Amino acid sequence: MKNGVIIIFATVVTLMLGGCKAFNTISTSNNSQGAPYELILVCAQPEWQSELGDTLQAVLKQPVKELMQYEPSFDVMRILPNNFKSLTERHRNIVVVNVNPSIAEPGITVSYDKTAKPQIYITLKGPDTKSLAKYVSDNRENIMYVLEKAERDRTVSYARQYYSKPLHEKILSMFGMDLAVPNNYQLRSESDDMIWISQEFPTASQGFFIYKYPYKGKESLSAEALVKARNKFASRIPGPNEGSFMTTTNKIVDDTGLDYMPYMPEYRQLLIGDRMWIEMSGLWEVENYFMGGPFVSYTTVNTQTNEVVTIDCYVYFPTLYNKDPEKRNKLRALQHLVYLANFPAQGTSAE
Repeated sequence: MKNGVIIIFATVVTLMLGGCKAFNTISTSNNSQGAPYELILVCAQPEWQSELGDTLQAVLKQPVKELMQYEPSFDVMRILPNNFKSLTERHRNIVVVNVNPSIAEPGITVSYDKTAKPQIYITLKGPDTKSLAKYVSDNRENIMYVLEKAERDRTVSYARQYYSKPLHEKILSMFGMDLAVPNNYQLRSESDDMIWISQEFPTASQGFFIYKYPYKGKESLSAEALVKARNKFASRIPGPNEGSFMTTTNKIVDDTGLDYMPYMPEYRQLLIGDRMWIEMSGLWEVENYFMGGPFVSYTTVNTQTNEVVTIDCYVYFPTLYNKDPEKRNKLRALQHLVYLANFPAQGTSAE
């Protein structure tokens, strides 16, 4: 279990530019192309076959930590510089590699909406492949941060434009929380202290439930207390069979494949804006039925009502029916919602 990790988003980008410092936003009328978490990497063959190419793949295609099965952080499509034109120049996520002996030292330039909108356009440059590979490795967390933030900002922008007013009003009334939920989500159930919202597909489900309970001090925010609370409320989400319901996975198969070992969700503190949240990521399953998937929950304290409030996001996307699983995209879209959440009397409205 990871404890006490605090990420302050406002400062990370500033820290990443140890070399070339350049952030630009250029006005353009072209609409960007490409799917979420898809990325165009413009890299010549010599650089691609060097340690720089290996480093770029290791960074951009690192596994999504919340998922048990491997999915890369980004779907990387590498193209040669001569092929970087027309539609590829208007992609939503672009990373260009520039290796030239005339460049004094390795660095990075991050531009927004350079050839299309919305778009992030990153140029990595250095005098040789070895020094640039080291630069990319040393700055991997910050490079991934700006790419992830660009995807998150798109989700947030869409939700603010196309949100469900009934769901917005219901969440505000029940939890005192301003949350713009995209209008393709539907209300599944509600009670005095919980609301369940989801998108349902023929062979998949993407949803979240929000719940609240009295805050009784720091012990209310321990990992054990959060799992206990999650199981209490998740049990209200029914499974396919009578008597089946959602719960939190507490054991997984060990390395031998013959036995089980204890399993506990990951736990960390997260500062988003001026509000502290606890992020907990793990696995859920259905009691009395073979069904499960990943979840990520976000918990904070509403000091106006002295209540713990949790946004619990889950995905069901079985590989059996989906040959190219994209749990990553569905889970990330849910995770981005927390960046829309605030408590109006304590901060600025999300609208």
